[in-house]
Amino acid sequence: MSTPPGPPASTAPSESGEYTHAQILTIITGLMMGMFLGALDQTIVSTAIRTIADDLNGLSVQAWVTTAYLITSTIATPIYGKLGDLYGRKKLFMFAISVFIAGSALCSFATSMYMLAVFRAIQGIGAGGLFTLVLAIIGDIVPPRERARYTGYFMATFGTSSLLGPVIGGFFASHAVILGVTGWRWVFLVNVPIGIAALFVVYRTLHVHHHRREARIDWGGAAALIVALVPLLTVAEQGRQWGWGSPRSLTCYVIGVIGLGAFYAVERVMGDDAMIPLRMFRIRPVAVGIGANVITGMAMFGGIMLLPLYMQIVHGATPMESGFLMLPMVVGMMSASISSGQVISRTGRIRGFPIFGSALAAFALLAMGTISADTHLAFVMFLMFLLGFGLGNCMQPLLLILQSAVPPRDIGVATASATFFRQIGGTLGVAVFLSILFGQVGGNIANALHDQAEQPAFQQALAHPATPLDRELAVSLQSGGHRGLLSQVTDDSSFIQKLSPVLAHPFKSGFAASMDTVFLCAGALSVVAFLILLLMPKVELRATSASAAVRSEAAPTAPVADQV
Repeated sequence: MSTPPGPPASTAPSESGEYTHAQILTIITGLMMGMFLGALDQTIVSTAIRTIADDLNGLSVQAWVTTAYLITSTIATPIYGKLGDLYGRKKLFMFAISVFIAGSALCSFATSMYMLAVFRAIQGIGAGGLFTLVLAIIGDIVPPRERARYTGYFMATFGTSSLLGPVIGGFFASHAVILGVTGWRWVFLVNVPIGIAALFVVYRTLHVHHHRREARIDWGGAAALIVALVPLLTVAEQGRQWGWGSPRSLTCYVIGVIGLGAFYAVERVMGDDAMIPLRMFRIRPVAVGIGANVITGMAMFGGIMLLPLYMQIVHGATPMESGFLMLPMVVGMMSASISSGQVISRTGRIRGFPIFGSALAAFALLAMGTISADTHLAFVMFLMFLLGFGLGNCMQPLLLILQSAVPPRDIGVATASATFFRQIGGTLGVAVFLSILFGQVGGNIANALHDQAEQPAFQQALAHPATPLDRELAVSLQSGGHRGLLSQVTDDSSFIQKLSPVLAHPFKSGFAASMDTVFLCAGALSVVAFLILLLMPKVELRATSASAAVRSEAAPTAPVADQV
């Protein structure tokens, strides 16, 4: 009987299952392409979302676009992790990239925010495997204490995408039409050629050793998770319009709780074959780390996604400029990840980093809760650097702790769980914080208009309107019909930039005050994460890679190994 061809000798592990530095670099080439694809999409879309929402007349419902993407990517994450543990990761990684490409192409044809949300949901199915499988593969082939040696490559990839994303996204969003296609649609179309190139590189370079094991697939758990998450996240986004105690909201609560109960029951029945094995929560570092990941995800996603809006709406930055203004936070995350990784590699000590990081992130977010429309950008950017540095000390160390605390055969599940629960928190954070923002912005703008109505400069600007919109605002204020303008500004914030500076100021102040509430909530959550992380016990990082450990465990029975 013929034997399937194995990977090229240049990427085959040694007898012990360990890979050489050169072999790891070859494999990392393909991983970096996948990570670049996912990271580039995040930065491009975040800087262009306001332009997209304004063009499709749906700024106030942009949460649907973000939440749909996060729901599907969140649900897909543990499925990719479990299937990767069972059947190998290369084919799954290529499948994830392919779905991501298809979803990106569909997004470019959207004609409404709700249609875009559906296509982003498809894109999210692919995105759920990009980061998870990359981190799991690295966990397979590199011992935790040596991982800092390769952190620089991934931080460089992340940093490059973070630099290019705002520039590319801002360029597309700033042009009405490019080659006969609406400018912002290229934000999604650009993923297609990059994704095709990533598929080719992954196919040629990603050859990792895998010991296949048969197990049941936890489709019941996946279905129960969908039943739990979709209604709860929907009510989080729509509750302010429906009413938190309305019949529709109550129905969502009930269905979500039933789904959570069903998920717990299914996972107990599935045992070791569960999508998220419940036995992992009996390991204290895992339980503490997952709890911190949920809270950190809420603060990180919920707080960070408002920063580009703050730059564009309050300070009048273009999408491209707002992307560049986000660089201090990116630099903070990169420098913290690299420096913490080097210290961890040399000393093996890891517990203090996420504790320090969560405390610093809490301080930065609480300080952001004091900014206003008149706050100098240099101070805001300093706080963004502190926030990035704090998050950089949380993300990688928490992942290393989880990967070292579980048995080597569960490293995919542990990696997926870390990503999954962080995304759960992020999805809830985005939905809830956007509800808080748009639930308060109308009242805050009205208060700001009332406070500045007696100012001589404001009265003079109303008496001598410089633009048609100035005249419309003056008439609306005199007739008491400015509520219509308050509704308009939540759907198309470009209205603010068309007013003269004096008349635009109360609108900017209203948005800034609403964002302050969100930053304060995110800061309070970071304090909770800090308190949870104080419960983290000392963790000894594994000195061997998961692949070598699994091979050592399998040596007595020596099953035929699959090469994928």
